Parts: sequence; C-alpha cells; structure tokens
Amino acid sequence: MRRFILVLAMLGLVLPGTVAGQLATELSSQVRDRYVKVSASAYVLRNVTLIDGTGGPARANQSVVIEEGRITQIGSQVDIPPDAEMLNLSGHTLIPGMVGLHDHLFYMAAGGRAAPLMFSGPRLYLGAGVTTVRTTGSQAPYAELNLKAEIDAGRVPGPRIHITAPYITGGQGNTTMTLLNSPEQARRFVAYWGEEGATWLKAYTNIRRVELKAAIEEAHARGMKVTGHICSISFMEAVDLGIDNIEHGLLTNSDYHPDKEPDRCPRNNLAVVGAIDVSGPEVAATFRKMIDAGVAMTSTLAVYELFVPNRPTKDPRALEAMSDDVREVYLADRERIDNSANSRYTPAILQNAMAYERRFVEMGGLLAAGVDPTGNGGALPGYGDQRNVELLSEAGFSIEEVVQIVSLNGAKILGVDDELGSIEVGKIADMVLLRGDLTQNPAIIKNTVTVFKDGVGYDSRTMLQEVRGLVGIR
Repeated sequence: MRRFILVLAMLGLVLPGTVAGQLATELSSQVRDRYVKVSASAYVLRNVTLIDGTGGPARANQSVVIEEGRITQIGSQVDIPPDAEMLNLSGHTLIPGMVGLHDHLFYMAAGGRAAPLMFSGPRLYLGAGVTTVRTTGSQAPYAELNLKAEIDAGRVPGPRIHITAPYITGGQGNTTMTLLNSPEQARRFVAYWGEEGATWLKAYTNIRRVELKAAIEEAHARGMKVTGHICSISFMEAVDLGIDNIEHGLLTNSDYHPDKEPDRCPRNNLAVVGAIDVSGPEVAATFRKMIDAGVAMTSTLAVYELFVPNRPTKDPRALEAMSDDVREVYLADRERIDNSANSRYTPAILQNAMAYERRFVEMGGLLAAGVDPTGNGGALPGYGDQRNVELLSEAGFSIEEVVQIVSLNGAKILGVDDELGSIEVGKIADMVLLRGDLTQNPAIIKNTVTVFKDGVGYDSRTMLQEVRGLVGIR
C-alpha cells in the first residue's frame, strides 16, 4: 500500500480535489537555506503524542513515517524506510496543519487603519502552524494572487492560499468593497473574478437578496463557492438563496431580531442576538436549515474576544509583531475597553456565542475556524488562529474536537479533505509539531517548533522572529 501511494504521487496521478505537493527540491535556495530544517525525502517522527484531526482520541508514543511528502505509516510500531532520518520527539504533540477559513492577507488596526500583509502575513500563518488559508474577502486581490503564485513557485514561504474575490455588498458610500446595484452587475463581477483565479466570494453586511442570489448562481455555475458576513440577509434567508458557508456565528445573525425587515440590517442586532436562548427552538430552526442544506459555519472567536473587557488579549508575541505606532494605538484601545462600564460586548455575550457554536456542532453542523485579523487589531494572523484553539476549548469542546474544527473541517469546506486536514496514511504531510502535551493544556498550541507543509519541515521560530515590528507596515 505504501509503495502504491508513493507511485501515484510520483507519477502525478491524482483524484479530484487533490492538492499539488511541493517538495524541498522544488523550493528556491533562499527559502530552503533560511527556513527549512527538515528536508529529507524519508523520515520518521518518533514517540509523539498524536492528535490526528479526525476527532478520534489522542494517541501517545506514536511514530509517523513520511516519504516524498506523504504520510505512509502511523503506529506504535512501524517499518523504517531505508536511509530514513529519525527524529525522536518525546514530549511533543503532533497535530495536522491548521486550515484557516477567515484568514485575510490584510490587517486592520484600531481606528480603521488597514495595511496589506504580503510579507508578514504568510510567515505568521505558516510559522504559527496554519498551512492552508482562505482569504475570505480581499482588499488587494492582485497582490494576493501574486503572493499565491510566489508561494506555489517556492520563492516565498507561506501557506496554501484559496483566493476570495473582493467583498460584495450593497448600499451606498465610499468603500473599498464592490457595491452591487443589480443582478447583472453581480454576475459580471463573479465572471470576472472567477476568470482571474478567485475560487470563493464573500458577501458583506448590506447586500440585498436579489444580488446575492445572482452572485451565488453565477458562482456555482463556475465551480466557485460563496460565504458571507451577513446581516441584511439572515442566516436562514442566505441558506434559501444557496450560500455555502456563513461567517462569525451568533453575533452577526439577524434571524432572531423581532424588527428584521427584508434586505435591511436591524438596529441594535448585537444586543438582541447576544441574549438569545441558544437552547431554544429559534436557534434549532436555524441550525436545522443550515445542516440540512450542508451550509457550514466559521468560528472567529479570537476577533470578538478583543472587544470584551478584561479578557487575556495582550499576547506578548502579537505585541512584539506590531509596528510601534500600531501597538500604541491597540494598547490604548484595550485600556479603554477594559475600563468601560457599559461595553456592548459583555462577557455574557461572548459566552453565548461560544454556546451557540457548541450547539451547532452538537446538532451535526460543520464548524471551522479562522482568525479574521481585523477589529481593533489584537488578533494577528497565525497567533489568532492559535487563540481560537484556546477559546474553542473554553467553549467546551474536547481538544480532539478542537483540532478537528481547526483542521479537517476547514479542509472539508474547501473540498480538499481527501488530501489535507488530518494525519492519515496516504495524505500530504501537513503537520504541526508542538513542544509539550496539548491534551493537558490548550495553551501548548503556541509552542510551535516545526511546521510541516508537503512534508517539508519549516522552522517556526525563524519565520515568527522575522516579522517583529512589521505588522501594520507590510
């Protein structure tokens, strides 16, 4: 079986949804020399605690064999390939590479300042263990397409990138988003960006049903998919229109507002939905419709936590990565929030948002996660994805469930789960090596040592140190 898998990989015989691999020999010398620490064609990771991403129980003292970028054996006893490099990793945990489903390549700081992340973004994501991202709304689409090409060619380190077109919305005003005013315009937009290489669309809060329906129809005809941060259209309305994925969970859903009008985002929606009984029939109806239609949901708890008073939102690594002026503004904003006596984002609302996601999964929903490095700027690429692991654990998910949410579930939504998202024999070796036992403490997710993409082991520390002081600049 192992030989059969390797022959298929070497001959390039792949099934639909297969992901192109990138061995160390296909990387530029600059990338290999600076970032790569494991480049052997065959190696064995020995004595690790394995959380494989399938939701099954963690397994201690496992060995994982990698040959030509693919996983060929897993177990307590394995056959050692000739000339394989042996890595004894007692005291470490191995998980799949994270799949970030709301992982922009731009950054937004307090006060609305925005900056592209063409240098720091890919290094932060990959260095923190995110091996695949969906951009989920673009502000500089050609820069993102060019970055994807550079990573795919091996000239820049970074995750696999699934490109989302620029945002589509409705209404009026001076905005970087595309204001759709007719179904015909929506179809032209989708056709153009589909030809340019986008595989996803992102609808935003003020879009109307007629334009979203046209965009979804055109996207599906072209093999593209659509997600949305929506409010003018509720979750249940979006499902009826054919949407594939919905972002953010409870705090953006207008299904439960008594004054909801067609194509309008209701006022004070946060206070209404934040107090909803997540165990009640209204929520069950939303989830039943989503689940029956196969519509997934993306958790972005890390960005919402930033607005809740007195939460642990000053990760020293993130503060170090920010430019000096961005750090100063962010800390001032956090001080204002922590000292606020009447914050709109109360601890109870955050807990309710967590419970909402928990019930979605309990009912059979497909939940993935992403950082969304926007808001007031405290959730950075990669670091915010790691924070999601801690927050999902706080929400009551087991660590095995959490790892599945941040890895395999995202791969399923992207349609690449045959190749990625879990540590299983035959799959591409996208994995994250953590120092410590993640089953004992979710904070171990921050202890990235080596991040494997296509079986190539990248040095996490080098990538993360390289971006210090750059977020908010480049």
